[in-house]
Amino acid sequence: MDTELFPRERAEIAPGAVHVPDWLDATHQRELLEACREWARPPAGLRTVRTPGGGTMTARQVCLGWHWYPYAYARTVVDGDGTPVKPFPAWLGELGRRAVTETLGPEQARPADYDIALINFYDGDARMGMHRDADEKSDAPVVSLSLGDTCVFRFGNTETRTRPYTDVELRSGDLFVFGGPSRLAHHGVPRVCPGTAPAGLGLTGRLNVTLRVSGFPVAT
Repeated sequence: MDTELFPRERAEIAPGAVHVPDWLDATHQRELLEACREWARPPAGLRTVRTPGGGTMTARQVCLGWHWYPYAYARTVVDGDGTPVKPFPAWLGELGRRAVTETLGPEQARPADYDIALINFYDGDARMGMHRDADEKSDAPVVSLSLGDTCVFRFGNTETRTRPYTDVELRSGDLFVFGGPSRLAHHGVPRVCPGTAPAGLGLTGRLNVTLRVSGFPVAT
């Protein structure tokens, strides 16, 4: 924000976990938002995720490349309309590799062939409990991009969902990458701050675009 006394600075939250404020400028935020709106349309569009215990996640989700459902991946929306998952665009993979190169270095980005995007939409009441991104076969870094409302992002440890953890404020355009010793750290979103999205973006709520490498065999 222009009214802040001190600019927000890049920070290493834990070994292998880096927060970069304002990584996407206003133009790139709008472009990514428009892409998200297209991906959210049916078929294989935005859906409510249901857990095996019968509950529902408060953040709604659409997937690209591979369809995630608790706690596995498929090529079709097996817990929704049953249609093939939308393709993962090459430009999104390039964006992921650039994010890793600029945060963790080119050696971490070189083997990373991103092929999954999980896009979560949070309204003002949505939350995400502490969890690990552990359903992939690859240990490549996870890339997280934020659009819209600010949230509190809770980044914890690899052993437990409880303390120690660090709360980070993620705003529209922010980048968060975690890999290496932090790749399987627990993390979540305990709170979204309604009405904090940039006025010119045209989004009510928060979008989180998470890029991952599946490590799954390529179909022949």
